[in-house]
Amino acid sequence: MNELIEIYKTVVLKKYAEFNGRARRREYWMFVLANFIVAVILGIIANLIHAYFLSALYSLAIIVPGIALSIRRMHDINKSGWWILVGLIPLIGWIWLIILAVQEGTKGPNTYGPDPKQP
Repeated sequence: MNELIEIYKTVVLKKYAEFNGRARRREYWMFVLANFIVAVILGIIANLIHAYFLSALYSLAIIVPGIALSIRRMHDINKSGWWILVGLIPLIGWIWLIILAVQEGTKGPNTYGPDPKQP
């Protein structure tokens, strides 16, 4: 749980709009998990206090770090960040994007930077 919070803080606060470099699978999927947890909690709170704008406000706040992280994830598998647009294709786009996101990153340095697994 502590690692989840640390990764979330790193992506949201320290790498808010960093589009260069690479992101490991662990960083990407922990961020997705944290967003899911926050969205569920915000949804419950919004329903309890009838403040439905909370979810929209959170979505707006998290869109830039989410896009930046997705681009860095594509860079890790040696693909251009433009590949995240494949998710806009109805139905099959999301499946394709998930398949790309679960692939292991390129070992060693690639076009987009050094291997994040290497110290």
